[in-house]
Amino acid sequence: MRILKFGGTSVGSEDAIRKVLKLISRKREEGRIQVVVSAFRGVTNTLQQMVEEASDGNQTYRDQLKAIEDRHIEIVRKLIGVKEQSTVLTELKVLLNELDDVLHGVSLTHELTARTRDFVLGFGERLSAYIISKALKSSGVEAEYVDAREMIVTNDDFGNARVLIAKTYENIRRRLGKSDTVGVITGFISSTENGETTTLGRGGSDYTASLVGAALNAEAIEIWTDVEGIMTADPRKVGRHLPIGSLSYEEAMELSHFGAEVIYPPTIHPAMEMAIPIYIKNTFKPGEKGTVITKEAQIVKSSVKGISSIDNVTLITLKGSGMVGVSGFAARIFTALADAKVNIIMITQASSEHTVCFAVLPDQASRAMQALGTHFRRELEEGVIDEIKEEPNCSIVAAVGEGMKRTPGISGRFFRSLGRNGINVRAIAQGSSERNISVVVKNNDLAKTLNTIHDAFFLSEIKSVNLFLIGIGLIGSKLLELFQRQADLLYEKHNIELKLCGIANSRNYMIKEEGMPFTGWPDRLESEGTPMSLNAFLEEADELNLPNSLFIDCTASEEVSDFYPEVMKANFSLVTANKKANSGPLKRYQELQELALEYNVMYLYETNVGAGLPVVKTLKEQVLAGDEITRIEGVLSGTLSYIFNTYNGEIPFSEVVKGALQKGYTEPDPREDLNGMDVARKLLILAREAGFEVEMSDLVIENLVPEPAREADSIDSFFEKLADFDDDFKKKYDEAASKGHRLCYIARYEKGEATVGLEEIDADHPFSGLSGSDNIIAFHTMHYRDTPLVVKGPGAGAEVTAGGILADILRISNVPAFSNKIV
Repeated sequence: MRILKFGGTSVGSEDAIRKVLKLISRKREEGRIQVVVSAFRGVTNTLQQMVEEASDGNQTYRDQLKAIEDRHIEIVRKLIGVKEQSTVLTELKVLLNELDDVLHGVSLTHELTARTRDFVLGFGERLSAYIISKALKSSGVEAEYVDAREMIVTNDDFGNARVLIAKTYENIRRRLGKSDTVGVITGFISSTENGETTTLGRGGSDYTASLVGAALNAEAIEIWTDVEGIMTADPRKVGRHLPIGSLSYEEAMELSHFGAEVIYPPTIHPAMEMAIPIYIKNTFKPGEKGTVITKEAQIVKSSVKGISSIDNVTLITLKGSGMVGVSGFAARIFTALADAKVNIIMITQASSEHTVCFAVLPDQASRAMQALGTHFRRELEEGVIDEIKEEPNCSIVAAVGEGMKRTPGISGRFFRSLGRNGINVRAIAQGSSERNISVVVKNNDLAKTLNTIHDAFFLSEIKSVNLFLIGIGLIGSKLLELFQRQADLLYEKHNIELKLCGIANSRNYMIKEEGMPFTGWPDRLESEGTPMSLNAFLEEADELNLPNSLFIDCTASEEVSDFYPEVMKANFSLVTANKKANSGPLKRYQELQELALEYNVMYLYETNVGAGLPVVKTLKEQVLAGDEITRIEGVLSGTLSYIFNTYNGEIPFSEVVKGALQKGYTEPDPREDLNGMDVARKLLILAREAGFEVEMSDLVIENLVPEPAREADSIDSFFEKLADFDDDFKKKYDEAASKGHRLCYIARYEKGEATVGLEEIDADHPFSGLSGSDNIIAFHTMHYRDTPLVVKGPGAGAEVTAGGILADILRISNVPAFSNKIV
């Protein structure tokens, strides 16, 4: 014997019902079955609306009644043979007339009792079960209509009746125990001992199937719905949900209690008592494995089986020093709430006994507050209790899994993922069974919390990175090209998914939660974007509340760098190629480092110094390892490296600079390279990273732009004036060459002195072998006394800089449950 239950979506249309009929026919060939059905999709909600409208005297309920009648008649005509239609339609009309009479009575009296409501809501199942039984018979399957009210007996708690198990089981066995006919049983409805219609609560058809299965000691109970089993998270909130192959009864109960809607919570108990497996299957994909619920679930890789939530609760907190050490306080709280018929969903108490908080449904919150205020009036007046506070608009999120028992590190991973994503937890509870960790968060953090925890436990092998990019000039454009080129490889080989969720330049911005292509910019931004505002861009990105988001600055804008504190305070991490923040006032540099720690965000800026070279990373690692930096020196400009590696005294210096401009090695205005400020900024950053407190004013900088050329009003004019000094540069070159030396523009920090300027170096100098636009940095340290630690390679160019930015992104993506957002 197997019990098959079909939900409203499974019987929502003619095509769906045809699939159900075929499925039942096939199952009947395999053995004895009984079938439980829900109302056709949406009918119960319509009945609820109709009876409320009738009680208000609103006659529009008649239009809805006509629509229900037409829908059911149409199904009969499509599914049942012509010869049988007349009898079926007659019986259908009798049922609908009965419904009409009840609604008419309600509209006359303007009175709606819970008893009447249950009677009206039960018509959906009565109609669907009757039609499906006749459709089965018409298709050749021996079937009969079975009204569950004849079997399932309850108390008179209308709306959510409690089943009288012994009488119910006896009735089911007497009615169905020896029957070989397929019974099509009405789900959801039951009756009192006096024969009054009751209901088992919304979703009660599952419970009906479990009761029938337990009474008949069925081989299995199959719940057929529109999803492939129970998922690791709500598919409406977590896009990359996964099916759960198996659950224990206890795991299923925990998940259903915390909002997993695939199975109605009371369904588990009857099946569990009789050790009957419950299968959750998809009517529209019957070949899929689905979920099986048994006494002992299969062991899986993840110790957490699923993430579930109760979407809207109110958190109530009692706080007071007078509660500490006073016995009976908790008992009084819960007695007062029980007397007020308030259902407590979750409870947590501080170990100091100073605070007790619990979650209730919003419609019970005012009742709970009133009951507690009345019960503890004296304690409030005397200051024993400081306050009773309610916090609405909260949600409970629970991680559930049998494997969580005695598995170290579960709580750590759970809360680390929340902390790194800037999610504030209002309350925490862990059941003594150790198979559940629950937290209360604000409603607006719900989807983010679910996705964050889900990724931490189920998709830890796949790092999803949501990108927010500011600046799509030369470097930004190359970065987008790199994303496009590497995205598939990163996903397929390294389990990193890149998704561009936001993009901006100085004029416009666009943000899309579902992501955007890496190509088509900046034209698309100009045609479709919103006028740019840093505040608006950050606020809109923040409102998406996406986990693992990355905000990247590819500008050279001081306005953007000045905005970094606001970005960090919004719990975004930063990846930046912009040197302005770190080379500005020392106080600002220190503030950003402190903010990164305070808000638990990552702040990476490798490309500030050596483009794609691991310069900052290498220096940081040495300092963290306890090494002492004694001297830093380097060629820190790819532009100046190229110029002096190319200049041989034969081609005029001005022509070499012009060639560097034409090859794209310099800034559009070469003076920005020749004045030494870019090199100075890089040296300043390195000195600060080494632990030295240095301001820009402490640096001695040699400006290679002759004074008359500094104020030239155009690039052409600049080159004309620079040419006047070609002989001066040749003289410097010849003097160096006469000694076997060469010219090199070097940055150096040693013993508190920082200099940036043109020097002569001999053939034995570590920098003498430089070629092209290579950079080189030498770190002299206590660990590297005799031979410096050297980092050498291409230090200029948009492509290598873009590669350095991507490297920073990948470093962040490899941090478990990395921070909320990245700019």
